[in-house]
Amino acid sequence: MVSATISIYHPNWSANSWQLLLIFYGACLGSFLICTFANRYLPQVDIACATWTAVIIVVILIAVSVQAAASRHDASYVLAHYDKSFAGWGTFSFFIGLLPAAYTFSAIAMSMVEECAHSAIKVPRAIALSVPVNGTAGLFFIIPLCVTLPAQADIINAPSGQALPYILHWVMGSAGDGLGLMFLVRVITLFCSISITVAALRSTWAVARDGALPLARFWTRVHLRLGLSVWSLALLTLIQMLLGLINLGSSSAFTAFVSVGVIALAAAYAIPISLSLWHCRAEVARAP
Repeated sequence: MVSATISIYHPNWSANSWQLLLIFYGACLGSFLICTFANRYLPQVDIACATWTAVIIVVILIAVSVQAAASRHDASYVLAHYDKSFAGWGTFSFFIGLLPAAYTFSAIAMSMVEECAHSAIKVPRAIALSVPVNGTAGLFFIIPLCVTLPAQADIINAPSGQALPYILHWVMGSAGDGLGLMFLVRVITLFCSISITVAALRSTWAVARDGALPLARFWTRVHLRLGLSVWSLALLTLIQMLLGLINLGSSSAFTAFVSVGVIALAAAYAIPISLSLWHCRAEVARAP
């Protein structure tokens, strides 16, 4: 998305594999530093993230609805038009389109079970409420974009394969306005990166605590001043950076690997649930 945002002002520029890798490494290291040295402020970061997201949805809704420099579509196009010719998967492309929504609703809150009071009540409530809250917010975001979309054929050929920077650029009618909205969106992606990193850290620490990782005692070591396991955070950051090397060999392989994230998350949640049911929840009684 960073590469596509740069293309708003430099249409002929295209990041090569190693440049994309450096951008990815910068995001990983940035999240690592924030999660390490700002751990005590993460609750405030969560509040800022929720507030910022709500504000940006309203800002984008108003901006694209008022400007609409590319075109305006009627209600039948927005609510009923379905073009499967660009996907190459026929009718099955509808189910592929469900993956982003499934990722949005993935139960990341489950990783925080051990860190809140009355988790048996609050965590299921948070997971359940994420569906109507995110769904409603998503409608306020996606409907104005669908009303003002440029030609779909042009969106398919957007720089770096990223649709949103291209859409905002042409809908707003100027590079400056498009860049301004993309900057606001980039702040949200930063918050998202921090949240995902924290969730992965908590999960890594919990798995190591239960002895399911090699050198478990090393990964569960908590830094007293920082209040988190720096080594667990370093481990998952290193794994992320190593996985980024796949893009140097094949961008298609890397895209395919990243795209199965929703399936992998579902499988990861299914494994412990299935094992618990298989053992009739006997292992739960011996859990720490």
